[in-house]
Amino acid sequence: MLRYIYANDLHRFPKLARSMFQDRADQFRTRLGWEVTVDENGEERDQYDDLNPLYVIWEQADGTHGGSMRFLPTTGRVMINEIFGHLTGGAPICSPLIWECTRFCLARDAGGNIAGALMLAGGEIMRNFGVKHFAGVFDKRMVRIYRAIGSSPEILGTEGEGRDQINVGLWEFTPDSYEVVAKRCGIPTDVSQRWFDQSFGYVAEQPLPMSA
Repeated sequence: MLRYIYANDLHRFPKLARSMFQDRADQFRTRLGWEVTVDENGEERDQYDDLNPLYVIWEQADGTHGGSMRFLPTTGRVMINEIFGHLTGGAPICSPLIWECTRFCLARDAGGNIAGALMLAGGEIMRNFGVKHFAGVFDKRMVRIYRAIGSSPEILGTEGEGRDQINVGLWEFTPDSYEVVAKRCGIPTDVSQRWFDQSFGYVAEQPLPMSA
């Protein structure tokens, strides 16, 4: 199932949080070779994890991390402005209607539809919080994944070649794209909405399908 958890509440889900940061280390340092900071517990974090971001996390049946993304409003400090601003022409992206999405991560044993489930969760954030766009930084391999999910961004800037290519993209929410992503990942929209509502205390938590 999908969980929406602010950083200051991660302590309530120690197994889920620990496995998320360990999977981030595995993906970004071990598999992709990025220069990221990994602590003595094998967990990857950066300065933006200290800003109380909102995490969307796919929780597997055993309580561990299957995939995740991190969100911050662009009205505050964000990676896209502080590190990759040159890819947007030097003009900061700053709006309460635009949030940054980073650290898209999938566990090695993640099911084939978890990437789509995460993108569907992004749609829930947009629908329920009134967010109009997401801005994000992603590597070349994600272009194919986003296309397969049915949620391709507008590319604002690119640098590097091949495996080292980095892109800045902008996603716009539309009801049609939300429905397409839900259909492709096999999660009914009412189930997706209920997961969102449960995370923010709108409804009592009840058993729901865990598969994706």
